[in-house]
Amino acid sequence: MEVRPDVVDILSGFALFADMSTPELENIVQTFGEVYFAEGERVVRQGLTATGFYVVLDGGANIVVGGKERGNLRPGDFFGEISCLLGEPPTADVVATKPLRCLVLAPHALEEFLVANPHVMYRVLQGEARKLRTTTKWLS
Repeated sequence: MEVRPDVVDILSGFALFADMSTPELENIVQTFGEVYFAEGERVVRQGLTATGFYVVLDGGANIVVGGKERGNLRPGDFFGEISCLLGEPPTADVVATKPLRCLVLAPHALEEFLVANPHVMYRVLQGEARKLRTTTKWLS
């Protein structure tokens, strides 16, 4: 598979992939697929089957739970990891707010990817801690 240099450059600026070498980033680009969504398109549907672990490259999206906007996603953010890791349906909709380009990894491949890339796994864990803190604030 051809390595997309623009994607390697984009990933090198994301906290999720900080400190990774160019060959490591090239491997990530080869491991993940690339997907596009139009403005207004639903990327993930609450309650349906997990579709993958996504990393936003360009564009933006809203996180919607029960019809209420609960957050937004921008380049460098990721989503879908909870459904992939737990094998459960997504707990939120993700809707593109403008043309959206993402890398995506199939649900069954996420655990192996994280184990092989412990620095990324740690940053995903940090992201989960931030999401938990935000959810706690919503509930209080």
